[in-house]
Amino acid sequence: MKKSAIIVAGGAGTRMNAGIPKQFLVLGGRPVLMHCISAFLSYDASINLVVTLPKDHINSWEKLCRQYQFQLPHTVAVGGEFRFHSVKNALALIPDDHLVAIHDGVRPLVSVALIRLVFEAAQAEGNCVPVVPLRESLREIYGNENKPADRRLFRVVQTPQVFLASTIKQAYDQPFKESFTDDATALENLGEKIHLIEGDPFNIKITLSADLIIANALMSALSSGMEGFVQKPL
Repeated sequence: MKKSAIIVAGGAGTRMNAGIPKQFLVLGGRPVLMHCISAFLSYDASINLVVTLPKDHINSWEKLCRQYQFQLPHTVAVGGEFRFHSVKNALALIPDDHLVAIHDGVRPLVSVALIRLVFEAAQAEGNCVPVVPLRESLREIYGNENKPADRRLFRVVQTPQVFLASTIKQAYDQPFKESFTDDATALENLGEKIHLIEGDPFNIKITLSADLIIANALMSALSSGMEGFVQKPL
């Protein structure tokens, strides 16, 4: 089955307080978003790749591509008010008969091994979402009270999440709900079962300034020969 990928970089990155969108911040000598694009094209040079960007920052991205001589092929779609709308805009550019990966544009350490694993699982199961176990203890807050929660019952969700394009398009034809925090929750609202596999703890999301520091350290470790810990399916 032919493959596409959507890299969602439609946010302004206000929590980073860096003055520019976090997907444009430099990591390992080039902008974060370029690492994401490179990973997918390293997996499959023929993949149909769409990047969503804030309308006001498309020119900035084009300048960065010229500055860093970044010429890897991709199509730009205009981001929407929320992530949901950005993905919906990008899905309009994806053929119905493709498998499509949807990836956060601020997860620059995604490995080719994980990309391959999620596509293979989605080919077999219809969809695939990578997750990692929690390491910290949890407490549930209810009103003025709290109680411990069993962390063994929870997983942290990652991207890329992979779906049959025709199916995920149906999920994005629904009216937007704030509960649609990722692609899987939108699809699950249609009654579809979500297939999980073990993700990669190196595949972190850059949200705060501290995350960029951690990403730099992880990238340095990876370049020195340390490998990500992509695990077997759940």
